[in-house]
Amino acid sequence: MGNLLSDQGYRLDGRKASELRKVQARMGVFAQADGSAYLEQGNTKALAVVYGPHEIRGSRSWIRHDRAVINCQYSMATFSTAERKRRPHGDRKSTEMSLHLKQTFEAAVMTQLYPRSQIDIYVKILQSDGGNYSVCVNAATLAVIDAGIPMRDYVCACSVGFVDETPLADLCYAEESGGVSSLALALLPRGGQIALLQMDARLHQDHLDALIEAAMTACKGVGKVLDEVVRLHLKEVSVLTGE
Repeated sequence: MGNLLSDQGYRLDGRKASELRKVQARMGVFAQADGSAYLEQGNTKALAVVYGPHEIRGSRSWIRHDRAVINCQYSMATFSTAERKRRPHGDRKSTEMSLHLKQTFEAAVMTQLYPRSQIDIYVKILQSDGGNYSVCVNAATLAVIDAGIPMRDYVCACSVGFVDETPLADLCYAEESGGVSSLALALLPRGGQIALLQMDARLHQDHLDALIEAAMTACKGVGKVLDEVVRLHLKEVSVLTGE
């Protein structure tokens, strides 16, 4: 674990402790859906697709008379990791990730505007290099905005880990798998509301406040980038439609 941060304070990929990976994203990449986005955060790449709000299909027991139900499905492309494990679609990790995404977006989407309906969010990791949950949240936020579904605020996520008494923001796979105690946080940056906090069992209570603070700062940094992506997209759309 000692080699994750050099004496000069640089990480394996040359970043400073609080530096985020480069985020690049596009919205409206998939014409068949109501909303879509492709997002790269470092070498982790995700595609998010949103359908809805629409009538609830299937079981009527899902229906909420006061709000929309959010249905999330997370999956990893079989070619997304270097390990060639067969990852069945219904494996435990994917089910857990789908649930975390559902909880995150229930905190952000204004579901009360669409009673008795359903919003589907599908996220697929195309290439995996750490921070899968965070990258999925950030891609899905852009896809929900692309679908024109109102949110209380952007929901932005980032992971942080603790090395040599230093919080590292936006972990890559080598850092995640290097025995670092870490957490992932999803934030609604304007009001500072935490939508989801995922913690590592190894995390020591003494470090918690510092890590949450570092994660919130990182999430706000992600939020600025997502905001730029949205502004640029709206500019492009208005040029195309001649508004």
